[in-house]
Amino acid sequence: MINTIIKYRIIIRAILVFTSFIPFSLAAQTNKNSNTMEDISVKTPAFAANGLIPTKYTCEGENISPALEWSALPEKTKSIVLIMDDPDAPNGDWVHFILFNIPPETRQLADSFRLSNKPSPFMKAGLNSAGKLDYYGPCPPSGTHRYYFKLYALDMVLIQPEGITKNDLLKAMNGHILAKGEIMGRYRKIK
Repeated sequence: MINTIIKYRIIIRAILVFTSFIPFSLAAQTNKNSNTMEDISVKTPAFAANGLIPTKYTCEGENISPALEWSALPEKTKSIVLIMDDPDAPNGDWVHFILFNIPPETRQLADSFRLSNKPSPFMKAGLNSAGKLDYYGPCPPSGTHRYYFKLYALDMVLIQPEGITKNDLLKAMNGHILAKGEIMGRYRKIK
């Protein structure tokens, strides 16, 4: 009888030890799966990463968008989103440019991109903080600001209407981002 009790205690302890590791292994696997987002390499011939944005691309110049290029995207990419914003604006984030439903085979946007020249009828623009759909270049009221060109590869084509805000677009993208990347440039007004 005592041997049987000892055997049961050993079995119960073994079960308790084994089951105590299950949550840790599941948590590790969950974290591994959530960190599988790929990186997109984004660059522009207009300026170096973290460098100064030439006046040509700002409100003091021609106010045209710089050319952008990016690396290959995940195989399951169905559309691309571009958001350009300025987190240093006095009233918080200032959005300069939003494009979404960029075709997944696209690897660049030309210098001076305009919606009237979009490569696909499905491609749409979001509303920037100036109330426009086309690019609105850096125009900081004071000091040097940072301007982020963020690219996202999505596993879906968005059904949202043209003129969507950045916050609404980010909500629609939630859970559908396969890869992301960015390049940042700086600008300070000359005049």
